[in-house]
Amino acid sequence: MNTSLAFIGGLGGQEMIVIFLIVLLLFGAKKLPELARGVGKSMGEFKKAREDFEREITRSEEEVRVKEAAGKEAHDKA
Repeated sequence: MNTSLAFIGGLGGQEMIVIFLIVLLLFGAKKLPELARGVGKSMGEFKKAREDFEREITRSEEEVRVKEAAGKEAHDKA
């Protein structure tokens, strides 16, 4: 079980506001849009990579099924 991010599920509204205020103090109001944009792009790239990986796994599984079916047909004909 991944416990490193398990605490995130227990954060409520007040905790999120406190975290936002701390980030605002650390980075300043001018840097927040850039920071948010960077996080958004990173999440988009991660999602794209995950979808590509899932697509590749699905394609590989289909290729294996086709090869097995073709092998079975050839074996049945012999």
